[in-house]
Amino acid sequence: MLSSGVISASERPSAMDFPARIAAIAAIHQPSGKPFFQRLKALPPSIAADPMMLGELYLIYQAAMHATRAAVYYLPHLDSPAMRKRKLQIFIDDDGLPGGDTHHYQLTRAFKNMGALCPIGDEDFGDADELVDHLDPATAEFVQLAKTLYARSLGPWCIVETMSDDWMRALADALSVHFPNITKEPYFADCFSQGVEERHAEEAIAVTQLVLERRPELLAQTIEDAQTMARALDGVWVVMDQIVKATIAKHENAHAT
Repeated sequence: MLSSGVISASERPSAMDFPARIAAIAAIHQPSGKPFFQRLKALPPSIAADPMMLGELYLIYQAAMHATRAAVYYLPHLDSPAMRKRKLQIFIDDDGLPGGDTHHYQLTRAFKNMGALCPIGDEDFGDADELVDHLDPATAEFVQLAKTLYARSLGPWCIVETMSDDWMRALADALSVHFPNITKEPYFADCFSQGVEERHAEEAIAVTQLVLERRPELLAQTIEDAQTMARALDGVWVVMDQIVKATIAKHENAHAT
């Protein structure tokens, strides 16, 4: 049994167990249960609209999302024609939207429409080794791990895709209290209406299970890397929560003087 995110050395899971293993990791690290989302939702309107806070939240969130989108291009074990065809659809959903749009650009517009002062431009989200210079240690760790682990096994991809719908809905729910039109932004509306993240999760699990059935020796590393990625993502929500708490303190101090 999986508990506390750690696999016993005595266990010998099979490819058939893989979906349940990923589901168990996702349950342990469920993003919507993190304090950040409730704290953001409960903010007074004046603090929720703070342009600097929104910009800092944007930087951390966009950096983490960018890292995973970029890392998908280096996924291993999916080089056959059939697998490349399936992988291409993931690329298209993220980076091949109608009119030359991408999820990255959609997210930037959503935050700017809320009044965020974005600290860096879209094209500054490039190589992980350069991006980390703009980030705190926890987010930098996530960005670097995504680059490393996505290229090593399919586990990190599976766990991120499995949890992404959960955190996107939690983020949209929290922001919509302060910005009612946020759920109409294409970044959220398109994904929710088309079930993009849920479809990606199902596809990631399906193709990974096919790989593991052919190469069962990859299973332990795949699960271990999924756990590592999930723990690193926990750190991203902690950083975003710290940003919110620091902004609350800043506004309280300003009113006290």
